Amino acid sequence: MRLYIERKPVKVNPDTKRVIARFFFNGEDRALEVIRKVLKFPDDKVFSLISPILQEYSKRHRNITKILNRHCKKLKKQFQSLNVDFEDLDPYMKLLIGSYFTHEYSIESAAFFNPSIVEDPDQTDLVEGEKRVIISFRAVGEGHISSIVFRRALIDAKNNIQVLPVGNYVDEAEIIKNAIYVKKLFFKKAAYAQIDVSVLEEVESKLDDKFEYTTLSNIIKDSKTLHKDNQLRQMEYDKVLWLSDTYHTLSFSKDTDISDRVIFPISEFEKKGIEDARFVKFITDSGKILYYATYTAFDGSLIIPKLIQTEDFYEFKVIPLYGDGAQNKNLALFPRKINGKYIMMSRIDGWNNYLMYSDKLNVWENPILLKQPRYDWELVQIGNCGSPIETEKGWLLITHGVGPMRRYCIGAVLLDLEDPSIEIGHLKEPLIIPNNDEREGYVPNVVYSCGSIISNGELIIPYGLSDYSSSFATVNLNLLLEKLLDNHSA
Repeated sequence: MRLYIERKPVKVNPDTKRVIARFFFNGEDRALEVIRKVLKFPDDKVFSLISPILQEYSKRHRNITKILNRHCKKLKKQFQSLNVDFEDLDPYMKLLIGSYFTHEYSIESAAFFNPSIVEDPDQTDLVEGEKRVIISFRAVGEGHISSIVFRRALIDAKNNIQVLPVGNYVDEAEIIKNAIYVKKLFFKKAAYAQIDVSVLEEVESKLDDKFEYTTLSNIIKDSKTLHKDNQLRQMEYDKVLWLSDTYHTLSFSKDTDISDRVIFPISEFEKKGIEDARFVKFITDSGKILYYATYTAFDGSLIIPKLIQTEDFYEFKVIPLYGDGAQNKNLALFPRKINGKYIMMSRIDGWNNYLMYSDKLNVWENPILLKQPRYDWELVQIGNCGSPIETEKGWLLITHGVGPMRRYCIGAVLLDLEDPSIEIGHLKEPLIIPNNDEREGYVPNVVYSCGSIISNGELIIPYGLSDYSSSFATVNLNLLLEKLLDNHSA
């Protein structure tokens, strides 16, 4: 018999009004022609065109003039080819040209799903039993491009959930390129990225064991000049530089609400989206609190698992993950070390659950098979629904299983506290099955989560509804643990 699950009367739906202003470039020839024509406008026409644009879009974006100037600055190469000195351009002309190379992108226009939940670093001014949380979501917009967005919520003493109103604007972060790369790790990831081996060997031979972004950029520039007639090889050089973009730091303004911060794809290796962030509150050996998230970067064919680190949700350090175990989707980090090792859930074959141990947070080798599908509702594949949660009885791992008609259900297993490679309990039936109100959406018949939390004696599971919107369910923790241990694993 299945456990009783309480579905909360709270739904978080996609909001088409949540837009960001992005750089819009529609080809070299068209760009040059647009710039030529706009440069011919007299000053009074330039002002009459840009003035209403600034008035209208200042209501939709925090600093539209800064955005337009930044996008105009991206066209310096085109200005040079037209023998135009960018610095001599009139300020209003820069803004107007920038507006022709800007478009609004609705980050949530298609779907808003696959949430994970962690305690907010700020737990001040609460009453007993309350908890402030941050929920991450996978937002999908035009072109099926996924980004990571956030909401803040308040859980009261009875585990009622109030998702707080969003801010007035959405902001992308300032992107800071990491200064130093480790050559050994960088080129190991480059091999997984399927870049031409001869190009990798050439570039690698010109770099020190540790190198800076500017050094790599100059080497790539020189190499492309030497092979300017070989378009295929030039593309391979570009891929090496694109890979360097997968290492970066994102910094958000301190005056942004958490709901205003969007982590949007910036690298060619994630141009089709960044998917299913699994955030976890991590406690270091010294007791320091860090927040990590694993996510999947996707370029349309290649999957690159990546790791985010933050302390305050204003600054995020992003790096790729390495090793034979850092393949495919579904990586989820344990919230602390065990016996001196970092531990990660994975699903390297796309079918079964694996466990990995590592001395380094970004290097994962030797995955160990943990669990295979065993019940009818999960025979197609299984995976995790976020990082394991520590309880007095064991590590509670929320899972997903795919069965007939590609229906996704949510289940649970219990792992030994000291040796999580040992499964000590499991559910024979799902916790959550998509009901009639949840089965219609972007991808029908799917319930899916990327991370849960314990509050006031209950497990709170935020979950996506058929890849369109999100909601919440709760289950009594003690009853769940008893049920898991009743089905003791041999």
